[in-house]
Amino acid sequence: MAAAAALSPVSNFFTCSSPPLLYSCSIKKNNNTSYLHYPFGYKTRKFVISTKTSTNHIHNSSIQPQQQHQEDDDDDDDVIISDKVEEEEEEDVSSAADDMLPERWDVLGLGQAMVDFSGIVNDDFLTRLGLDKGTRKVVYHEERGRVLQAMDGCSYKAAAGGSLSNTLVALARLGGHPTGGPALNVAMAGSIGSDPLGGFYRTKLRRANVSFLSAPVKDGTTGTVIVLTTSDAQRTMLAYQGTSSYINYDSSMESIISKTNILVVEGYLFEFPDTIKTIKKICQVARDSGALVAVTASDVTCIERHYDDFWEIMENYADIVFANSDEARAFCHFSSEESPVSSTQYLSHFVPLVSVTDGPRGSYIGVKGEALYIPPSPCMPVDTCGAGDAYASGILYGLLRGASDLKGMGSLAARVAATVVAQQGTRLRVQDAARLAESFAFNVESSSLQADVGSDQISSL
Repeated sequence: MAAAAALSPVSNFFTCSSPPLLYSCSIKKNNNTSYLHYPFGYKTRKFVISTKTSTNHIHNSSIQPQQQHQEDDDDDDDVIISDKVEEEEEEDVSSAADDMLPERWDVLGLGQAMVDFSGIVNDDFLTRLGLDKGTRKVVYHEERGRVLQAMDGCSYKAAAGGSLSNTLVALARLGGHPTGGPALNVAMAGSIGSDPLGGFYRTKLRRANVSFLSAPVKDGTTGTVIVLTTSDAQRTMLAYQGTSSYINYDSSMESIISKTNILVVEGYLFEFPDTIKTIKKICQVARDSGALVAVTASDVTCIERHYDDFWEIMENYADIVFANSDEARAFCHFSSEESPVSSTQYLSHFVPLVSVTDGPRGSYIGVKGEALYIPPSPCMPVDTCGAGDAYASGILYGLLRGASDLKGMGSLAARVAATVVAQQGTRLRVQDAARLAESFAFNVESSSLQADVGSDQISSL
């Protein structure tokens, strides 16, 4: 039975101190607005994070997950940079009370915890800052501060971002309704700093019924991604890692993993050698405790840089791999002309369940050398960002709800992905999740589907 989501009271005032141009900032909540003071050199700017959702429910420690959904459907907070600075009396950070945690976690995600700042800019803005449109680059805090300073007066969005968090939020929303079974317990572990953005990230996930279990890193800084979108829908991304790729492994982490049914490891974590060592330890604990281990490919260049590390994890620990067609070919060292069917079949000789998405052309699920084609769910595309994350949530939900065949599970995943593609933003909305969960429950109860391939039944996973 799902435990109640015991939400800790949120402090009205946060303070932190870090290197110049990075933080030395504070957040003060006033009604539904948070003021984030952030220094740019010698001049202070103020981020205004206006939250539409009432904060009253945060103080109620007995709210059930499904009771919060309608209020917490808005994932992005509006942010405005302004010159106005208010004199505020600093207060100490009050430590939040521990959540009432469930006995077991249905899914625990291990990944990068980064706050996304997204806004609309023109080509001249990118040119002035010397940014190549449509690229993704890692930046240090000085360049991050320079870009945010250039956005002085702009309005943009702040969200608890990341590919893995998209998947976990969608899964929590699919599993937050009584149809199909008890509410799913979904959590994430990673690394946030002891700064206001770390508190922002944890609170946003909690409001989406995803528990963030890792303690803040003392004196650490939360990672951010600045997403600059131009009128031609090109996204230019600037990633500041902060502490986001550091994973602390201790007895507490070991205890959490031993009580987890499915562990999902985000591929972006493979960028750092020390983190890779930690991932191997965590995967071993998961395997020893009987949990399934899933790995997300994340990025082609990440696979190319850490090819051997990915394969060591996949061959020795992984039960599930999520990839798009380009990433699947990169795992196989196949050329771009090679069909995704071939890479799905090849990977499924090494990993029990392989999920490969191929954009508007559909997707494939591979088991024991066979590839099952899943047709795309029809939709009018609005924003394709986050489609793969949504698809993965459908696969995980199908497994946890006892889907008896691959075709039904893949069809659900395709519908979840199509729903996200047909909207603006990367997060599955609460009302859509309820509709999809009800439809899936009906199909599971009323249909006895025939196996499409000899390995179609997935109970052996």
